[in-house]
Amino acid sequence: MAARHRRTTAAAFAVVAVLAAAGASTGCDAVGKAIDCVQTADAIADSVTDLQQAVENAANDPTQADASLNSIENDLDKIGDKTDDVDVNKAVDHLRKAVANVRDAIKNGDKTPDVGPVTDAAGELTKVCTS
Repeated sequence: MAARHRRTTAAAFAVVAVLAAAGASTGCDAVGKAIDCVQTADAIADSVTDLQQAVENAANDPTQADASLNSIENDLDKIGDKTDDVDVNKAVDHLRKAVANVRDAIKNGDKTPDVGPVTDAAGELTKVCTS
């Protein structure tokens, strides 16, 4: 729980930084999109944590990993619908591909798929949303 609190606090600081950088030169719409991006990236980070735990516990409940992958994909749809930023869209595509690879590995019988690329891609998305 402390890790989620730190991540939420970091996301809040990132939102403040985005708002400060936006200044008077951007409209409210751009600021709103930046906030949505950060909030959704934070939700994705939580889903990635859930995915890691689900993969570790796959023997007990193999459906947990699928639910976590679905959650990540739903959050990616939210970001994709709200931005026209090229870097954000590239990060979303990269994460979407990593999720698809994990899903394929599970479908092919891999009981412990490598979720490292998902974690890396989620970090990339968070970085893009906060820069």
